[in-house]
Amino acid sequence: MSALVSLASCVKRDFSADKLQNELNEYVKDKDCRIGIAVIYKEDTLQVRGNENFPMLSVYKFPQAIAVSRICEARGLTPGDSINIKGEELLPDTHSPMRDRYGESDIKLPVGELLGYTLMVSDNNACDILFRLIGGTATADSVIKSLGYGDITIANTEEEMNADPRLCQQNCATPLALAGLMNDFYNTGNDNEWIRTVKLYLESCETGATRIPGGNFDGETLIGHKTGTGPRDESGRIIAVNDVGYIEFSSGESYVLAVMIAQSAENLEDTECMIGEISEIVRRNIEGLR
Repeated sequence: MSALVSLASCVKRDFSADKLQNELNEYVKDKDCRIGIAVIYKEDTLQVRGNENFPMLSVYKFPQAIAVSRICEARGLTPGDSINIKGEELLPDTHSPMRDRYGESDIKLPVGELLGYTLMVSDNNACDILFRLIGGTATADSVIKSLGYGDITIANTEEEMNADPRLCQQNCATPLALAGLMNDFYNTGNDNEWIRTVKLYLESCETGATRIPGGNFDGETLIGHKTGTGPRDESGRIIAVNDVGYIEFSSGESYVLAVMIAQSAENLEDTECMIGEISEIVRRNIEGLR
């Protein structure tokens, strides 16, 4: 290979929003599910069904974390301040690594640790304890709407959704709203301890490794994201499989991606891989080399 060809191969091509939009449209058109996508990159916002409502499932633990942070800060609390938790709050019939670690006994934990459980491993008991701390789902919903995100609705707790999976549909959002909220959050300065705490946990997320992180990123790429996964409905389709996050390359370039898949006829693994494939399409167009 000549030096000239070698040099040309290392030159970044210009980003084309139209090209990326066409690739996303082409990808989703033959899938047996409903796919919503939103991408925010610099001055460009792209979307596929971006204004449609989708069930958030545990993705709603991200806007919940913002509401918790704002309310706790207003009360003078820090992430290191602890609250009392009764053993009866650690329900046995739900996903809860926190309960698995501490058992169903009375404990006292920092609020920041509860946020870690909700954001890193999607702990349902920790989520509902945080709702009770701030005054319920309506309080969290009000905070998010006050920030200008009327297309994000927080209506039911994890305990309520576990008892009646149909309630999953009520905790809903549009991909554009979630991407917008994530973009605003990502671009908030790191001077605030609550912001730093939430970012740390998003960047330490242990769920959905083949979703947004499945986009063939190098080891120096920073990804903060929150996943959501639902059960199958009465027709046998998965209610929703979601991921929303920010991606920051070592160059400093960054973007936000939200992918929400509803009513998937595929199995969970294949549905997660669809998110990874969409993430790869976006990455390739933004970071891609000739």
